[in-house]
Order: sequence, then C-alpha cells, then structure tokens
Amino acid sequence: MTIDKNAVSRRRFVQASGISAAALAGTTIASPLNRAWTGGTRQTIKVGVIGCGGRGTGAAWNALEADDDVVISHFADLFPDQVEKARGTLKDEWGDRITATERDCFTGWDAFLRLCGQGCHYVILATPPHFRPKHIATAIGLGKHVFTEKPVAVDPVGIRTVFAAHAEADRRKLCTVAGTQRRHEQCYLEVMERIADGAIGRPVSGSCYWNMGELWHKEREPEWTDMEWQLRNWLYFTWLSGDHITEQHVHNLDVINWINGGPPVRAMGMGGRQARTDPRFGHIFDHFTVEYEYENGFVLNSMCRQTNGCANRVEERVRGTEGSVKTTSGFAEISGPNKWKFESRQISPYVQEHKDLIHAIRSGDRINELKTVAESTLTAIMGRMSAYTGKEVSLEFALNSKLDLTPPAYEFGPLETPAIPIPGKMELI
Repeated sequence: MTIDKNAVSRRRFVQASGISAAALAGTTIASPLNRAWTGGTRQTIKVGVIGCGGRGTGAAWNALEADDDVVISHFADLFPDQVEKARGTLKDEWGDRITATERDCFTGWDAFLRLCGQGCHYVILATPPHFRPKHIATAIGLGKHVFTEKPVAVDPVGIRTVFAAHAEADRRKLCTVAGTQRRHEQCYLEVMERIADGAIGRPVSGSCYWNMGELWHKEREPEWTDMEWQLRNWLYFTWLSGDHITEQHVHNLDVINWINGGPPVRAMGMGGRQARTDPRFGHIFDHFTVEYEYENGFVLNSMCRQTNGCANRVEERVRGTEGSVKTTSGFAEISGPNKWKFESRQISPYVQEHKDLIHAIRSGDRINELKTVAESTLTAIMGRMSAYTGKEVSLEFALNSKLDLTPPAYEFGPLETPAIPIPGKMELI
C-alpha cells in the first residue's frame, strides 16, 4: 500500500499549523529567505533552535560542526532555564558563532511561533515529539527550512498533519531533513546500494532491536504542577513521547522501511510494564515485541526494551534469498556469496545530516524527508496501538484512526497520569 502524501488537504495543514489562511496567503512559494540560499553564494546561515534540552543543544552543536558559516541566531523553549542552559553551553564552546542575544530567546507556550517569525534560515525542532506536527506545519507555513528530530508525531492525527506538511514543503520548495540519521550514514548508504543491486537476493524477513537499559529521569520538584512534571519527564508519557517504541525504536523500523520501500501493511504486537513499575516512570511500557508484515510478503520481528541488567542489542538483521545483512551504527556486513563488510572511515551521521540539509538549501538541490520519517513514525505507532490493545492493526486503520493524544489544555496545573494500558481491555480507536 502506498501512502498518498497529498491525501490530507491544504485546509487541514492550515488548521494544524495554527497560522491564519491570510498569513499563509501573504507568503510566496519562493520567499526572500529561500531565494537567498539557492544561488550558490556562500553566506552565513542563521539557525533557530526550538526545544533546548539535550537533543536540541546537541543538534545545534552538530549544525555548527557541519559548516563554518552557520550561526545559532535564536532559541525557543517552554522553560527559561532550558534556554539559558543551552545558550550558555553553546556560547562557552562556540563563542561568537552563538549570535542570539536575550532578545532572540523566546519562552512560553508560543515560543516556537515567535521564533519562526524571526529571520533564521532553518529551524531545529527538538521539543518532545507531541508538539512536532504543529511545529513542522508552522515552520513550513512561515517559509522556513526544517531539521526535525524523530519521531514526528505520537498519534495518527499528528501523522496526517506531517503528511500535509510534506506536500506543503514541496509546494514552497523548502528543504527538510529528519533525525533518522542512518539515512545519512555512509555504512548504511553503501549497504543499501548493495541490497538494491541484489547482493542478498530478494529480502524476505528481518529482525530489528533497540534493547538497552533505563534512561534519565528527573525527580519532581515541590513547585512543579502535574503538567510541568510530565513535561520535564516527557519520555514516560505517551502523549508526549509516543512511548519508547516510537521515540527510540523508530530508528530501526526506519531502516527496515527503507529496505522495503515503505511501511508495513499490518502489525501484531505485545508488550508490558514489568521492570520499570514505579509511578515516577509515568505509564509507558518497558518492553515491546511486534511482528510486521509488508505488502511484498517481507516479515519483520521487532523488539525493543528499556530494562537494566539485561543484554543490550541495537541493530538490524535482514535475510534474503541469497544472503543476509547485519547493520548497526558504524557497522554494516553482508554474509553469503556476495560477502562484504564496511571498513571505511565515516563522518558522524549527526553532523552529516546537517551538511546534507545545508548543501540542499545552498544549492537548490532540494531534499524533503518528511514523508519517509512520517511513515516510519506511523509504523512505530501501529506497533504501539497493537501492543496496548492486543489487536492487529492495519496500515489503513492507522492512517484513518481518530486517536488524538492532545491534553485538554496547554496550561500548568493538574493533569492526571493516564492508566497503564491493559491489552484486551484498552479500546482500539
């Protein structure tokens, strides 16, 4: 089944972005910002960072590493302390390449919108994933090129917004790159070329894993409301992260989709919350396993876990009619008649993805990755929906699902932690 990126209307895009139709009508397809970066002239590129936690700070660092003519011109985050920390950390290392003054820093619920109205050439989107569909739509609606972290949504409603934004980026001739950095990693690029050339024959089945220990957690401060506590610990709430199958395992699922040319047509999953049971870890699962079936008959067994004291494995394995392949970050190997192993040096893919975006902006040789990252995010969401409910979930159902995890209001105050999903009892929406 092929996903039609134009299936979501421009009207839905406008509604999702929160920008008025009049404002959108007032921007042209080739905005002055866009034209400034398609003539091949090497000028300073101003980057705005939306979401100033560890990943946003890291992505800004990578952009600075990628090109000597990049500066960080603006920062935005819900929390002032996050902005101050990110700006200070980067300023200490990069000095005058951090041009953002206090007037160029924005905080609060509308910080992303105020930053997108500034004169930066591309934005880094690194807030908790729940906010990403609206941030993507807003940035594109205001003529910005986009680097967006993965995943790009936590529910099907958000995914449809991103598909619409992909079409809008094409219409506006804007560039987008996603934080699925394996698509910019040399070892993966080389092995994918060999797979496409038939090095393992026809791919028939695979396995992929992101099994590791627990991640960070912030103890609750007395002055934090429920909303702030959840936002500060966004990993552990499905409305914010999509659960770890979506927030983290999406990398591995993206590789398998890459091999198969698109997402699976159905998912059957299971999972639970067995080791990480304390209420301070919200309500998400600590392990998942999902069987995915693709339209071409390829079957994937997917596994992810965040549990201390267990064996770790982060990789993809694919079996074909004439060989097999194993990949992980920095490593790729083909077994069988066409035996091969990646042994070259490579640049960090976290840097390369910004190099590729900057090249596309400067050269006019466009790149738009929103569709592929939306498909991979939806793949993860399908697996989560199946594991939470105990039901098989088809791609068609997920594409049309009304599941929307948006909270009742964006305001600091009480916010109940959702119940832990129980398969067989939780409703499939």
